[in-house]
Amino acid sequence: MEAEGADFGLDGVKLVFKLEYLQHAGSFKTRGAFNSLLSRSLPKAGVVAASGGNHGAAVAYAAMKLGVRATIFVPVVASPAKIEQIRGYGAHLEIGGERYADALEASERFVERSGAAPIHAYDQYPTLEGQGTVGLELESQAPKLDALLVAVGGGGLLGGIAAWYAGRLSVIGVEPESAPTLTRALEAGAPVDAPAGGIAADSLAPRRVGELMFPIARRYAPRTVLVTDEAIRAAQLALWKSLRIVAEPGGAAAFASLLSHRFAADRGSTIGVLLCGANTAAVKFD
Repeated sequence: MEAEGADFGLDGVKLVFKLEYLQHAGSFKTRGAFNSLLSRSLPKAGVVAASGGNHGAAVAYAAMKLGVRATIFVPVVASPAKIEQIRGYGAHLEIGGERYADALEASERFVERSGAAPIHAYDQYPTLEGQGTVGLELESQAPKLDALLVAVGGGGLLGGIAAWYAGRLSVIGVEPESAPTLTRALEAGAPVDAPAGGIAADSLAPRRVGELMFPIARRYAPRTVLVTDEAIRAAQLALWKSLRIVAEPGGAAAFASLLSHRFAADRGSTIGVLLCGANTAAVKFD
């Protein structure tokens, strides 16, 4: 979807939105979920996933379509909309712990006692490969981008896309100031623990980025931009007012970097913006 930057106070900039919130289950995560379930032999115990919400909904949806038993662990910060989705797809849901890392630990204990196959939200090759199909599609749909802005949580989306482009395009990670996981990792030279808070905590606040995506990011996407919660809210509002797009906080983070000028787009440039999720309750934007 193309838009003129002037509509958002970005004169001379052309915007290309990749509408991943229109995927089944409401986010790009469905790509990795299907690739993970279809690329392996699954045990009778089915699959298990830990998630802030979107990955859990995607795995639950894929499992429902493929007739596979699914157990999903989410933390208490998961939004009611995402919890309702997961249950609606027929998965068994466990809610507990403050953050994604707590849900991940609980899911790992479940794997040990059940024999279910773990479907990691971002740190497994099938997940990265599935998310990388976003890049494959976007390169054919918008071959003349000057840069692509991608929100970062655990980094599966950024890693998959950056691996696809392999340096042919400037792919830039966008993170909340309150959850700078990739920023801290790039500073340290390896994945390290980072704060995990803010309004996008249910999608962009794991304890650290994935081990598999990090070398990809360091080589092909070594730049990050940090945005405030206020900028994310402003981006949600702007998307609704101008385009009638409802984006969850994590889904609006990449666009927030443009509106807040944390990412400065040159006049005459064409910037790709990935709108990665819309799993949120109805919001009154005023």
